Parts: sequence; C-alpha cells; structure tokens
Amino acid sequence: MLQIGKAIVSLDVIEKKFICDISKCCGACCVEGDSGAPLDEKEKQIIEDIYPDIKEYLTERGIEEIEKQGTTVIDSDGDLVTPIIDGKECVYTIFENGNAMCGIEKAFFDGKISYRKPISCQLYPIRIDKYAEFDAVNYNKWDICKPARELGFKNGTPVYKFLKEPLIRKYGEDWYNELEYAAENIGEIMKMR
Repeated sequence: MLQIGKAIVSLDVIEKKFICDISKCCGACCVEGDSGAPLDEKEKQIIEDIYPDIKEYLTERGIEEIEKQGTTVIDSDGDLVTPIIDGKECVYTIFENGNAMCGIEKAFFDGKISYRKPISCQLYPIRIDKYAEFDAVNYNKWDICKPARELGFKNGTPVYKFLKEPLIRKYGEDWYNELEYAAENIGEIMKMR
C-alpha cells in the first residue's frame, strides 16, 4: 500500500495491467452486477438536475424505471447507487452496435451536459472505499474484465495509467503526479521502509 495525500492506494493499482476492450466485453459492466453504480452525494443532485437533458438518450425501459424508482436509489447494502432494471442493467445504459454504454456519457460527448458520468464508472476497475480519515483506493478484479486484463498485459499498461483522466478528475493533477512518481520509483520507496 502507498499513501498519496489522504488516499491509501493498493499496489495492485500500480502493478496490475488493464485496458478496457469493449470489442470483447461489449460493455458488460453496465449490465452485470447486483447493484447500480456507486454514487457520492454530489452526484445524486447532479444526476437529478441533468435528467431532463439526458432523458432523450435513454431507453424507454430506463425512463420507466427512473420514473418509478427515482434518478438514484439506496441499495440493499445502504449505498447510494444508480437504479437498475430487473436486477440487471443500469437505467442509464443504452445499446449501440451490440455494446452497452452510458446514456449520460453520450449526452456529455454530444455537448448537452458538462458531467461525464458517475466517477465510479469512469474509474472502474478501481473501487474507492471512504473512511473518516482516508480513502482506500483498490483494484477490483471481475471475471467479465478478463479481456481488459489481457489487453493491458499485452500493451504493458498499468491500471493507474489507463485511468489517468478519471484519477485526475477524482483527486487532481498533483495527486496523480505523486502516484505516478511513486509507481515509477516503487523499488526505491520499498527499500526505504
């Protein structure tokens, strides 16, 4: 583990290789799982505010569920998440060319909104657990991401490099630069312990 600011970062974030391979997984992370995407309190309000702007991007079924459940929900673990449809895909999931993708993100790329998508989605396979004094930044290994691990290994791309943009979005550029320095000098850092 490394401490960068108020975050404790698992060495897996530095050592494991990963590049999303949508051509192989078809966006399964938007469909699989037993709960929606984790959200923070700020995102709850953002999603509620942008809903009228993104509605045109969503499926009829997604809209029905949002009208029924709300733009966000509390799951069985007590966590704030996006609603899901019949225990499967996120209500914000859309399908194009056989791939699941985020309707919120499509609206962002079309310039309709300035919010890209939930940070937990953009950061995957990193999951962040919040504690009073620090964040635990961990790598989450999921079977559906096997093609991403294979592509990351083939290209030699560590998780933290693949996720540079969302890590900067979450913690800032100075934080990321510290992480990058630590990753590049991990051998020396470990010797000093």
